[in-house]
Amino acid sequence: MYGELVLVILILIGLIGRSSIITTAACVLLIIKLTHLERYLPSIERRGIELGLLFLTLAVLVPFASGRIQPKDIVVAFTGWTGWVALAGGAIGAYLNSRGLDTLKMDPQLIVGIVIGSIAGVIFLRGIPVGPLMAAGLTAVIIKAVQLLIGK
Repeated sequence: MYGELVLVILILIGLIGRSSIITTAACVLLIIKLTHLERYLPSIERRGIELGLLFLTLAVLVPFASGRIQPKDIVVAFTGWTGWVALAGGAIGAYLNSRGLDTLKMDPQLIVGIVIGSIAGVIFLRGIPVGPLMAAGLTAVIIKAVQLLIGK
């Protein structure tokens, strides 16, 4: 009963915060619970991030597949400083994501704060909750910086 209540609260928060992603995700999970398909929850938990990243990557690569980005566009992207900054940003983001995955494996209870923080970011900062790994990576960096500062 507790799980259903939390999902209903998340649906309400998503509606109030105008976050269709949180609302839809909570609705899908509520439907899964109410139709007694809970046996699929571990699979969704285990493979959900991979599936989400697959679809996110597919969406990002569509311009290449459709021919909207030509080889000359790729060359032009790296002739200016913004292209190089984008390259560095992509590399740093990938690194942070790997640190986030490692952090969540070592300290899984951090996911509670990351989820609540993501919901708060969606509602109050109009963010998009597609980066739990990035959030975990930033958490890992902040934790390491605090540990260095306090000498731990």
